[in-house]
Amino acid sequence: MQVLRPRLGHGSDAGGRRTPWILGGMAVLAAGGIGAALSTAWMARYPVHGIIAAVLSYGLIGLGVGASGTALLVLLAKRVGPARRAAAATIVWLMMFAGFALTATLAGRFLDPFSPARLIGVTSAVAAVALLITLFAVRGMEGPAAAGGPDRAAAGGTFRDALAQVWADRQARQFTIFVFVSMLAYSAQELILEPFAGAVFGLQPGASTRLTGVQHGGALAGMLLVALMGSLFAGRRLGALRLWMTGGCAGSAVMLLVLAAGAFAGPAWPLRPAVFALGLANGAFTVAAIGAMMQLAGAGGSPREGVRMGLWGGAQAVAFALGGLFGTLASDLARLLFGSPVGAYALVFGLEAALFLIAAWQAARVFAAPGPRAGDDRAAAPFGPMITTSRG
Repeated sequence: MQVLRPRLGHGSDAGGRRTPWILGGMAVLAAGGIGAALSTAWMARYPVHGIIAAVLSYGLIGLGVGASGTALLVLLAKRVGPARRAAAATIVWLMMFAGFALTATLAGRFLDPFSPARLIGVTSAVAAVALLITLFAVRGMEGPAAAGGPDRAAAGGTFRDALAQVWADRQARQFTIFVFVSMLAYSAQELILEPFAGAVFGLQPGASTRLTGVQHGGALAGMLLVALMGSLFAGRRLGALRLWMTGGCAGSAVMLLVLAAGAFAGPAWPLRPAVFALGLANGAFTVAAIGAMMQLAGAGGSPREGVRMGLWGGAQAVAFALGGLFGTLASDLARLLFGSPVGAYALVFGLEAALFLIAAWQAARVFAAPGPRAGDDRAAAPFGPMITTSRG
């Protein structure tokens, strides 16, 4: 369902308002989440009916995420000043991680002792709280002026025309390719990290899971680093989004090659520091890419922010799906060829490193590509007012 993001973005462009799409998407997402819990309980007695209901429910989840997520990023792009976009992206991602942690902790506590009825109740409560938080968060964010005007008129026309117009912009096209390749490499490496740690370094499931936590800790540090460097070196080279996009992808490639070498070195290799450094590079390029995405969405005063953001979100979603398949399939095939997990994982990490290097090259081309407006690619200072409401 994520491939519908460009169409959903076009709908918000034509309507001229983003908050209805955020609220509507969250409502659909909540319905899908509750439906998924109901489907799980239903499967115990009626497997076929339960699976059909689950497919429909997860379709609603994808549709809701696409509608609300695309509209949210467009709202940020329109309401956050150019000098603070990377900081806004960092805060949004921190809130996302905080939401994961808080929901997992509280939901896990209330799910015990487990029963299907309790699962449905806890899921419904989480959905209701999320809807209420969303309602209060976006209240008053858009005023009447956002509902019409010349932007809305310019955003009209068919979806096919809007998509063709966006794709004809070389800068938007280059950035789409960058998002796809970098997310393909990122998702491919994430799913095989735990099996790699178990098969090559002998880590037990609990220890390999904690290793993923080390990687995510590094990603968080990388996000904060980009925001901090943007604050200290605003307007200079060390504060440029282009630098952190290319450097983060190149650093990810280097650390994947380090992990590939570690596969041959064995248990004595410093696995945890290498994984932390990989996460650091991942976090740096991710938040810089989100900042660049917000900047390029309205390049040249284009009224197609929703289509652009949807195109990039769709590219990310497809890359995530293909990356998970590519990483696991490639590692299995390599093990059949080499007969050993060491050579198999080393080969797969090497291929993923090559993808990250291509992404780094593509990132360097994004801001070099002529477009309606190259924009200010400085990373953001993380302090000061970031969002301006319709009332100023």
